[in-house]
Amino acid sequence: MKYPKFLKKNDLIGVPAPSDGARDELKINKYKHANQFFLDEGYKTLLSENIFQSEKGRSSDKRKRAKEINEMFSNKDIDMMICAAGGDFLVEILPFIDFNLIKNNPKYLCGFSDPTGLLYPITTKCDIATIYGSNFSSFGEDTFYTCHYDFLDIITGKKLFEESYDMYEGEYPEKITGLEGLNLTDKVYWNTLNHKRVDITGRIIGGCFDVIAELAGTKYDGIKEFNEKYKKDGIIWYFDNCEQSMEETIRILWKMNELDYFKYAKGVVFGRFGENNTCYDYDVESCLKDSVLNELNIPIIYDADISHKGPSLTIINGSIAHIECDNGKGKIEFRLE
Repeated sequence: MKYPKFLKKNDLIGVPAPSDGARDELKINKYKHANQFFLDEGYKTLLSENIFQSEKGRSSDKRKRAKEINEMFSNKDIDMMICAAGGDFLVEILPFIDFNLIKNNPKYLCGFSDPTGLLYPITTKCDIATIYGSNFSSFGEDTFYTCHYDFLDIITGKKLFEESYDMYEGEYPEKITGLEGLNLTDKVYWNTLNHKRVDITGRIIGGCFDVIAELAGTKYDGIKEFNEKYKKDGIIWYFDNCEQSMEETIRILWKMNELDYFKYAKGVVFGRFGENNTCYDYDVESCLKDSVLNELNIPIIYDADISHKGPSLTIINGSIAHIECDNGKGKIEFRLE
């Protein structure tokens, strides 16, 4: 596994917009606020030329978005890349991404939600670690929380350890300025399925569940080779389910199992589901119990802090992770080996 260099003061952060850009003045305000934050922190930034525009959920057409990614990876002056935002249509750019170029110019790419469409193939196909947990726009808020500082400490290499948070955003209030912080309303409690206490170590991979489901089985899915290369380490999966219903979740997990995703799995971590839609009165626990995961006899954690219902932990895809969960609390430590 290749681990690119961490960020240091005066480094240049590239900010591509491979998914959506700014749809309105609130989002524009948020991007500007985030940019000023990183400048004030002593970094330089190179913003996407498409960051302040959006057309049907896209910052620009697919070829332009892909060209921007290729150019930022080939640009020797850029030290790290943080995706502008999430969205819905990043997968459209994949046929135009030069993965050989990325292999030869490794640098950390960070993102959250739809950027999984890039992070996942870069780690599984190019064998380069990527970072899931925050987008550039995540730093356009007036109030920062532990999750923000965790992200900054990890991308700068100051620490490789995180603990579960105390409260999470159970409901989303109306945005007035675009700079509102997390609306922390509910108590965090990590649950486990069939295991009271979980203590696992393995090579970690995952991201937005919805996006990985779309990539699964395509030529942008490198999990077969990834699994075989790191089978001695064992694999820890983590999934951030944004919009999939309980029934869709069961079907997707079935598909993943048929594709041998869990062949060497040592555990699976689900974050808090973004939606709780169901036709058959499922909750998350019964959904997972009725899925193929329950037949694998491995630890399953759910309601973890890897979720669109923030805060979200920062995960180094491709690293060795040691995860503990007991009495509703969780810990995760990364080893870069």
